[in-house]
Amino acid sequence: MANTDTAPGEAAAPRPARPPRRRRRVLLRLAAVAVLLVAVVMVPTVWVHAASSGRLVAVAQAPAADVAIVFGAQVAPGGQDPMTFLRNRLDKAAELIAAGKAKALLISGDAHGGSGNEVRVMGDYLAQHGVDRSRVVVDPYGLDTYDTCRRAHDVYGVTRALLVSQDIHLYRAVTLCRRVGVDAWGVPSGCDGCRQLTIWKNRARDVGAAWKAAWDAARLRPPAVQSPPDHSLADAIAAHTP
Repeated sequence: MANTDTAPGEAAAPRPARPPRRRRRVLLRLAAVAVLLVAVVMVPTVWVHAASSGRLVAVAQAPAADVAIVFGAQVAPGGQDPMTFLRNRLDKAAELIAAGKAKALLISGDAHGGSGNEVRVMGDYLAQHGVDRSRVVVDPYGLDTYDTCRRAHDVYGVTRALLVSQDIHLYRAVTLCRRVGVDAWGVPSGCDGCRQLTIWKNRARDVGAAWKAAWDAARLRPPAVQSPPDHSLADAIAAHTP
């Protein structure tokens, strides 16, 4: 006979209701769909990381190259100084020149960007920090990462380069440059002075940017601005080759 703690005539306390099996099945299916969606969303990000695997190196381990490509970014309000992300990139580019890892710099950005003339600010900052202007070539039409890589190859004749940016961005940059014919190695600039929230925002943004990168790489689209061959970079390299 079952043992109970109820007194004679006292009703037994109701047992806690268990979730219906149907509800549990629905929740499990929703969880599975959510996991699948996250996996699908991350496919391009996994691709850019895999395609650039082993290609991000510190200055000391970077292979020598004739040119280092510096990717543009926002400038500070007033349009005269680089924001923190860009300043770190420029400092690392100057370090590459000082270390003899590159003979010239191709600075690529938007001359008519929403925050100002990125490439003018980049060139001025490098000159102020000891980089001879004769080593610097400007591409004012690097409107995005793909365009920078494609124009470096098609317009300036780059077939091998060091790329300078934050690691958040470099996986995509290295992958895209290699896709268009540039033997690319990334040199992470770090982000000294960057707010952690800004870094996380950029990491989230890069998940979406990886989808665009995959689409651009798949169709090998021409750059937004097409230009005839420009020999200024080759001249700068020659001028600084012993």
